[in-house]
Amino acid sequence: MKGPLLKSALVVIGVIVFLYWVLPLFTAPLPASLIWLYIALTVSSILIFVTMSASSLEAFMGPITRFLTGEGQVGIVRTVRIVFLVLVPFLVGWGTYATLAPSDEPPTENRTIHPAPPGEFVGLSNPLPNTPENITAGQGRYFSLCFPCHGVFDGKGPAAVGFNPPPADFKDSGTIAQLQESFLFWRIKTGGVGLPVEGMPWKSAMPRWEFELSDEEIWKIIMGEYAGSGHKPRTWEEEEEEE
Repeated sequence: MKGPLLKSALVVIGVIVFLYWVLPLFTAPLPASLIWLYIALTVSSILIFVTMSASSLEAFMGPITRFLTGEGQVGIVRTVRIVFLVLVPFLVGWGTYATLAPSDEPPTENRTIHPAPPGEFVGLSNPLPNTPENITAGQGRYFSLCFPCHGVFDGKGPAAVGFNPPPADFKDSGTIAQLQESFLFWRIKTGGVGLPVEGMPWKSAMPRWEFELSDEEIWKIIMGEYAGSGHKPRTWEEEEEEE
């Protein structure tokens, strides 16, 4: 441990300390990706150096090999090796399980499935006539852009399995049948990045279509979605009747 292995470990630790704590004292903190790049370059340089000859490789890898194989180990060193070989796989397995296992804990923030849109979208109504031509045009754009996720209006597009939560099923009476057209216009236009805090932490993967679609195209898509799902949008009259 007094050879190149210890020196290499000290070099890596020194680089980490310098990048994380010393350098920010004199300049802006580096991005984490750049710090990991420098650490990777440091480790790669060390590995290249210690593998330049058989003797340097043996001096570097010898202590590691003897520790893992237990060669010549007695007493406390042997005990440390056994604890290490048991503890490391356990910690790796536990960390993997804790990261990937589903949790039934509620989100840290209250989540609203259908958060209220910003004020400029409230009360908007579709300015286009609900004609077969507009519906056909809207469904054409829907199938060219929305079908991979939302499928045939049922949320079962070919890419749907890759999202959690899954894409909305428009045929379900609990989705767009409960919403006004202005809500859909807002969601399509601003996408997942436009959700307010109460829409988190399960951010939507919905793209922000306002840069690819005109307002007229969005309104036509909304017509196509309602026609394809067999539902009608909620109106202010329905709201007043329920009250």
